[in-house]
Amino acid sequence: MADLDPGWELYRSFLAVMREGSLSGAARMLGMTQPSLGRHVRELEETLGVSLFARSPQGLAPTDLAHALLPHAQAMASASAALRRAAATRHDMMSGVVRIAASEVIGVEVLPPMLAAFRQRHPGVVIELSLSSQLENLLRRDADIAIRTGRPTQDALVARHLGKIALGMYAHKRYLKAHGFPKTIADLATHALIGFDHEKPYIRAMRPAGLPYTRENFALRTDNDLAALASLRAGYGIGFCQCGVAQRDPALVRVLADSFDLSMDTWLVMHEDLRRNMLMRALYDHLAIALVDYVETASPPEETRDRKRMLRAPTKR
Repeated sequence: MADLDPGWELYRSFLAVMREGSLSGAARMLGMTQPSLGRHVRELEETLGVSLFARSPQGLAPTDLAHALLPHAQAMASASAALRRAAATRHDMMSGVVRIAASEVIGVEVLPPMLAAFRQRHPGVVIELSLSSQLENLLRRDADIAIRTGRPTQDALVARHLGKIALGMYAHKRYLKAHGFPKTIADLATHALIGFDHEKPYIRAMRPAGLPYTRENFALRTDNDLAALASLRAGYGIGFCQCGVAQRDPALVRVLADSFDLSMDTWLVMHEDLRRNMLMRALYDHLAIALVDYVETASPPEETRDRKRMLRAPTKR
């Protein structure tokens, strides 16, 4: 392997090909010509002394080594993005770029008015929203601030417990008018249920005993929470929804509210190094208060009692 280290541009081109699956798609994504991007890939292979892609008439097929290099290239991309955000954000000024990671439902249904209110007061802020069910790596600075449904364990992170977001089963009034209310958990077997395509461990752990909320019972299966929510609002059937989101829509009606009690433990997290940044800290504190307000709209009384009064400075986790 050569002694010279390839530049970030070469790894960026490699990462684009891995993401897009072709030279042409990668070139479009990066705003480059296809020949230039192809030269980057060949130069990276020559510098490393390895073969990263198998060429065929069908296109490029990543080798096992390419898959092994992928997480390292992704880490470089995260570091590059974090560096650009840091360069654009002065520690002593209320302007700059902040990247926030959250689930799709939180990012689409909950955060926008909170972020709009913050930007009204601080017009110099630029927000990057990363919405996914996958956890962003805050230690690697994939994001600056994250809303997580689980207590963080890394030592270098600070976190604030926001409470538990209540979950319930809901249906549109139109669906219930046509199919009736389920009176017991057993009645759900006769209804159109909206659920997941691939069951994740946290879903399995949360499911109450006896609840027929399993893949074979679903009339609609999707791992996209926004698609499930849209189907619920369209009157497709009965599905789970955050109570705080559902309560904003008078057409959504909760069913079997006394039959089970589910909630998601929720935390606001950031890297401890960002506490000295005025903008990051101000946005973190703003979101903490606003998200607690949201959690309180539908949480059990014992979870919400005096929560805003008890909000403390972020504690190290």
